[in-house]
Amino acid sequence: MLSRYSRLLHTIRYLKPRQIGWRLYYRLLRRRVHRQAIAPLKPVEQRQWIGAWSAPAWMTSCRVRADEFEFLGERGALREAADWNAQSKSKLWLYNLHYLDDLCARGAEGRLAEHCDLVARWVDENPPLAGNGWEPYTLSLRLVNLVKWLSGPAWQGEESVPDAWRASLARQAQALSAQREYHILANHLFANGKALTFAGAFLEGDAAERWLKQGLAILDAEIPEQFLADGGHFERSPMYQATLLWDLADLINLAECSGLPALQARAPTWREALAKGLAWLEMMTHPDGEIGFFNDAAFGIAPNLTDLQCYADQLRLTASGQGTLAVAIEQSRLPFVVRHAQPSGYVAVELEEGGKALLDLAPVGPDYQPGHAHADTLSFELSLFGQRVLVNSGTSQYGEDAERHRQRGTAAHNTVTVEGENSSEVWAGFRVARRARSGPVEIATQAQELTVAGSHDGYRRLPDRVMHHRAWHFREGELRIHDHLEGCCQHAEARFHCHIEVSVALDDPQHGVLTLPDGREVALAIEGGDAHIEATTWHPRFGESIPNSCLVVALTSSECVTSFRWG
Repeated sequence: MLSRYSRLLHTIRYLKPRQIGWRLYYRLLRRRVHRQAIAPLKPVEQRQWIGAWSAPAWMTSCRVRADEFEFLGERGALREAADWNAQSKSKLWLYNLHYLDDLCARGAEGRLAEHCDLVARWVDENPPLAGNGWEPYTLSLRLVNLVKWLSGPAWQGEESVPDAWRASLARQAQALSAQREYHILANHLFANGKALTFAGAFLEGDAAERWLKQGLAILDAEIPEQFLADGGHFERSPMYQATLLWDLADLINLAECSGLPALQARAPTWREALAKGLAWLEMMTHPDGEIGFFNDAAFGIAPNLTDLQCYADQLRLTASGQGTLAVAIEQSRLPFVVRHAQPSGYVAVELEEGGKALLDLAPVGPDYQPGHAHADTLSFELSLFGQRVLVNSGTSQYGEDAERHRQRGTAAHNTVTVEGENSSEVWAGFRVARRARSGPVEIATQAQELTVAGSHDGYRRLPDRVMHHRAWHFREGELRIHDHLEGCCQHAEARFHCHIEVSVALDDPQHGVLTLPDGREVALAIEGGDAHIEATTWHPRFGESIPNSCLVVALTSSECVTSFRWG
């Protein structure tokens, strides 16, 4: 019980006062919030830019057939009104159902009749404030999808959308306006701001002007807050980075399509943030074109780098920002390109022949909202010859169960656990109590070697007050990971999770070999530790759990060096 209250205290102490204030407001004055959400609305009209919206689609259709959808690797039916809030489905699955993402998915132009039926059903079967569809995050994503769909080429030539749909869109915007997520902040509040901006730009009248001002006020405050100087989003999840970059591209597109002066005046700022953010995402993308798995990250939830670059090309975006991430390797002939995103805390090392290492020397996220953070400080991922070799375990689910906790834990990542504990106290699905603090990052070259070094204090909360220091030493055809534990401990392990197509075999506890899919071999050698192999799982997508192998090195001294050599 004492531990539970301590963990809660160490979580609350990082919150902003306004988060606590808004949470109390929504909890204690719930009836007032509901009255604001459903207050009488004057009839609204729409602005005259129907048919102007055009954007590339990155999502595949989630519709299996007329009454069946697939989200997160799971299928479900939509045959009656109760199915919108089916008890047999997880909340996240139902959220996806209510987003109406299929309106803007690939090939949507050929499904107009189906989509009209879907929208009509949502309006008829989801009365105000009833069910998952009226929660602020689902409202935010659906409002944007509806505006894009109703402004797209399918409606070109129409004088107006059906009155009931337009009235519903206004009602949804009003409900969102009354429930803006100031108690959560971060990407949720950003989504609220984007949705209110879209609704206010699409509709016309006093209420629409109010929503537009509210949305732009959120964006004006949150864009400089959430996007760091290196272009990285402050939650430090490549998946959410891609999501918010698509949001920025949508906002730039909206400014051009609508012609509204308030949006056009902000477009240069949005363009700069998008350009720098794309450079950061490119840095955190493996040679296979997909993101690295740091914090909450999975394939298929957000657009990939190619999708975003396609959108940026449509918007005539000028590339910017990569130069600020580059690190000069002075007087060296090493075949490496090093990029250091210092404000966000990541280093990327591009190796010879399609290799890349992504190194996590970052804090867990913004102190007041680390909901998507994992206990992965000083973890890394490695690709060789264009193939992923070492991977963090990924994310297959949200929620609060044991599997969610395990996937967020240190042992699911390529770093060191001490006494079986997590480096940051992740708990309850989206909470972090005491968290690891990263030390200074050092990048240096000597002879024919590049070294990147850092540390964290996440284990200083333990009785022996252990500090973890890690250095990555790169030479041509070789990577050595030097782990040093400052302070005494009884048990520590370094883990190296192998990609599902990589096999690992040990000759003895200090030597072994990793075999890549094309038959190439990576020699393994260990000093200061004994290795064994554990069966574990990789989670590249929500709803997926794929068996893989993990090399576990039990440290036998305070210093351990794990070497990988390839030819």
